[in-house]
Amino acid sequence: MKPFELLRKNSRIIGAMMMREIVTRYGREGLGFFWLAAEPLLFCLFVIVLWSFMRANNEHGIGLGPFVMTGYMSMLIIRHVLSSCMAAVQANVGLLYHRQVSIIHIYASRIVLEFLGNSIAFLIVYIILLMLSQVQLPSDVILLIGGWTLLLVQSAGVSLILSGMAMRYDFIDRIVPVLQYGLIPISGAFVMAAWLPQEFRDILLRIPFPHAVEMIRAGVFGEFVKTYYDVNYAVLWAIGLNILGLLLVSRARHYLDVE
Repeated sequence: MKPFELLRKNSRIIGAMMMREIVTRYGREGLGFFWLAAEPLLFCLFVIVLWSFMRANNEHGIGLGPFVMTGYMSMLIIRHVLSSCMAAVQANVGLLYHRQVSIIHIYASRIVLEFLGNSIAFLIVYIILLMLSQVQLPSDVILLIGGWTLLLVQSAGVSLILSGMAMRYDFIDRIVPVLQYGLIPISGAFVMAAWLPQEFRDILLRIPFPHAVEMIRAGVFGEFVKTYYDVNYAVLWAIGLNILGLLLVSRARHYLDVE
């Protein structure tokens, strides 16, 4: 089969599974897919309003709204992709009886759905803050999109690794919620690298997630806010995580009761 035909075939399978996932989660009536964006949107707006009563409106030269938007939305996409992937195969194991459907299709459909939902929510929050004069137009749109996409790819890699391990070892499911909370301080979502002393900054930047988050902030705020990131380092981590994750989940069929 030619590469283009193979791509079209797999895209159709993933698209069909995405539609099935939307109907399964939200039903055929009402807002449907838009609830996928509504959840992170409402969470982010709630946090912005809550923090506005608890913290100064401007810290380190950055407005509260834009800081929460870039940080909290980044944290949400990590958590949502991870949560969505952990039970993906178990919830759709019946689909594997179809010869054209693979485990990778199941994960891809959920990851793409979370990416679309969180991206729409991010855009809506950005527009609202822009209308309220809390944020300016992005300083570098390419850098913003690149950082957001890179964050998704990193999240997908970690999610695939943990999901593949969870199908082999039951205890992984129990520690994932703890890991999600552990990601909050080390993801760079609620602190900027420039705010940290050099020794702590070096430790934080050994983790791939903060590089993507710093790219997002650099794309939004521009050169007026000091950011630290290494694109090559973050990309290499993203590639490595996904290769390992794909290897783990591709072999996970042996641990499922599918004939």
